[in-house]
Amino acid sequence: MQAISNWFQRLYQSTGLNFSVFYDAYDWDRYLGGLKMTLFLSVTTIMLSLVIGAAGALMQGSPSRLLRLAVNIFVVVFRNTPPLVQIFFFYFGLGTMLPAVETAGMRVALLSNVQWAIISLSLFAAAFNVEIFRSGIEAVPRTTVEAAEALGYTRLKAYIHIVLPLAIRVCLPALNNNLVNLLKTTTLAYAIAVPETLYAVKQIWSESQNVFEMMVVLLATYGILVGVLVWLMHRWERAMHIPGYAR
Repeated sequence: MQAISNWFQRLYQSTGLNFSVFYDAYDWDRYLGGLKMTLFLSVTTIMLSLVIGAAGALMQGSPSRLLRLAVNIFVVVFRNTPPLVQIFFFYFGLGTMLPAVETAGMRVALLSNVQWAIISLSLFAAAFNVEIFRSGIEAVPRTTVEAAEALGYTRLKAYIHIVLPLAIRVCLPALNNNLVNLLKTTTLAYAIAVPETLYAVKQIWSESQNVFEMMVVLLATYGILVGVLVWLMHRWERAMHIPGYAR
């Protein structure tokens, strides 16, 4: 690490390119903290959006008309409004309506900006996941469900153990795209001062006046993160592949 730090210091002295994040310990700690927050947001929102999406797709096939209507309203609202507006609505709208709590002699908001960002982004992505899972479920032959029911499976167990695993194989490409978009959308948490990567990098370039260099670092960071996610999703897709199925 010291050799890398010395190289970037020499680069700055010889060319003026100030990649301070690689030789200044304070800037590096801020960048690393922002990266950890981005990873936390990404993993948490991806998992929650998958769970909510799968549950919503199940409820879309419910015999209850009211339940189906509620899911459809959820999908319409969260698919047709900008994610930044949703974040502002949750944080500045609902957040101000919730009661404050007493912590160490101070009154603080019931939910922090990080928690509101997780809720908002998870629901935004889940609205798309509902439709993605629904398309996969509809691609599973009805005869497969009937066979499961003939073997004594309840509707819920047939959905969890048979329908959903087959549906995921069909909808993985679309799911892959949505989760990649979700990872990139986590940058919107910057708008409510969540200290993720964009927020940290903005602080660094505001103090060090190295906008170009930090933008290069930011683009490279998200390029690597998206590349890793795409690789993992492709590995998952290959692992779940059944020869001849969904062709």
